Amino acid sequence: MKISILGAGSWGTALANVLAGKGEEAHLWARRSEVAADVNERAANSRYLPGQALSPDLRADTDLSRVLAGTSCVVLAVPCQHLALFLREHRGLFPSRMGIVCASKGVELGTFRTMGQVVREELIGLEPRYAVLSGPSFASEVVAGMPTAVALGCADVELADFVQGLFSTHSFRVYVNSDVVGVELGGAVKNIMAIASGISDGLGFGENARAALITRGLSEMSRLGAAMGASPATFMGLSGMGDLVLTCTGDLSRNRRVGLAIGRGQTLEEVLAGMHNVAEGVKTTQAVHALGVTRGIELPITGQVHAVLFENKNPADAVRELMTRPLRGE
Repeated sequence: MKISILGAGSWGTALANVLAGKGEEAHLWARRSEVAADVNERAANSRYLPGQALSPDLRADTDLSRVLAGTSCVVLAVPCQHLALFLREHRGLFPSRMGIVCASKGVELGTFRTMGQVVREELIGLEPRYAVLSGPSFASEVVAGMPTAVALGCADVELADFVQGLFSTHSFRVYVNSDVVGVELGGAVKNIMAIASGISDGLGFGENARAALITRGLSEMSRLGAAMGASPATFMGLSGMGDLVLTCTGDLSRNRRVGLAIGRGQTLEEVLAGMHNVAEGVKTTQAVHALGVTRGIELPITGQVHAVLFENKNPADAVRELMTRPLRGE
């Protein structure tokens, strides 16, 4: 069975490798020819997963039409802020009623669309069948075969069963959740909280502060989710609490590394200039902050992260303001 994975960054490559490793015909679309050559000739992706061996059965190509021809399912791992344009430009290559699994995490700037809304609206008329994959999962650990559990947000029972079986292995376990919006928002907002946690750690504020940020971040995530029609219970699971714990504490978290560097005195421009992989939380902070202001949703941590990243606010002042907000019940 041919599965097309669009986007050869670390996460797209890791998901393609899971499929190739269990015998599926996994075809990875890469924008860079050198990445495709690396996958095909050396079973590696040195740019995004340095030092890690990939399945020799994984195939990569820069020709999107070849990657999509005859496919049974499409996995989208294109950076979230580029997804709408990507789908618009290549709409003619997508079959109708295609099962699409989105692995991109974020909220679109300007429109506040979730990735599910982006897919459905940009492929309107093709009636895509949609699922979203999210949860605590560093790409390098997935490639290394370390135990990982993720959430699959999907309201289409038939597609959910298919994708759950497709990706599940002895080391990669998939749980289905019909709350698609909740799974999407959990995967997006946790990146903002990871930046906040990194800033706190970079300032040397310790374990207590990090625990408070994770806990209050969960509350903020749930508040936004409820306003957007998600189930609060979703945020107690893998795409909420699970992802928060991982990205706010793990050294492999790109978003946490952004926060760490800023807390230690670097500018956002300096940090991003030194990164190959996209830190989705930066743009997501802009989008979710604007969404909260527009909808009147209280998002204090997001607001302070936005002020630090985009309004030149001193990180220590941002933390101090969070700690001196009016007292309230939990």
